[in-house]
Amino acid sequence: MAHSKKKTAARAAFEGKSNLTVEDAIKLVKSQATAKFDETVEIALNLGVDPRHADQMVRGVVTLPAGTGKDVRVAVFARGPKADEAKAAGADIVGAEDLMETIQSGKIEFDRCIATPDMMPLVGRLGKILGPRNLMPNPKVGTVTMDVKSAVEAAKGGEVQFKAEKAGVVHAGIGKVSFDEDKLIQNLRAFVDAVSRAKPAGAKGTYMKKVSISSTMGPGVSVDVVSATAN
Repeated sequence: MAHSKKKTAARAAFEGKSNLTVEDAIKLVKSQATAKFDETVEIALNLGVDPRHADQMVRGVVTLPAGTGKDVRVAVFARGPKADEAKAAGADIVGAEDLMETIQSGKIEFDRCIATPDMMPLVGRLGKILGPRNLMPNPKVGTVTMDVKSAVEAAKGGEVQFKAEKAGVVHAGIGKVSFDEDKLIQNLRAFVDAVSRAKPAGAKGTYMKKVSISSTMGPGVSVDVVSATAN
């Protein structure tokens, strides 16, 4: 019963509030995060694109200035010295055919997948498994590379990938509710800026329609787009 009261109280705090400044939205989300764990602050951007068209696909990568607060598990497809380099850089799983078989068996114990270019014929067989989970290595976001060390360190150090889903929505975690407000504001603006810079050639009309944030267990609140894009 106590849980439902809490939930009602949180929803009441959000009642009638929309189009807030970034500062007010962050303050509200932080104040109403009452879960027993450190909730993630999540952002969702509604974009004026139809990702089914190649010239309207939005994807990219951004390093959040204050990090994500999340322990990112990294898998690397590599052989020989590059496999050693990945392990030394802190990769959680490193392999080749053995890693492919593990993934094919349904065991996916990682949040980011990196591959050296020579491994892509092997990784390509996993497209139907990794693609829908947004885990497929891609040279456009730096996850198909010979510089394995930098890619692993970036993934571990606050780098976030984004990709528009069917309805033109991009979402990501931008930190934890335990973060200082200033850090969350920095991360939010860095993320919005990166999505803004990733505007595709085929986008017509209003590109950034709506920005909203929430905590993992809390309601969402819309953020004034101008405030979100101000630096």
